Amino acid sequence: MNATRTGLIAGLLLGIAAAIGGLVGFLIALVLGAIGLVVGRVLDGELDLNAVLGRGRDR
Repeated sequence: MNATRTGLIAGLLLGIAAAIGGLVGFLIALVLGAIGLVVGRVLDGELDLNAVLGRGRDR
């Protein structure tokens, strides 16, 4: 299991643990799952935050 999957699963589990039930709980789990996915992708090297945030090389 790579870091992307691990991050996604961790985010989803934290979301479920933080807010059981209802629409609000679903939305919190969705947001935390997305955060876990992004963190996992960064750790795997599949996502470069410098490119997303506009930082990095000067022209």
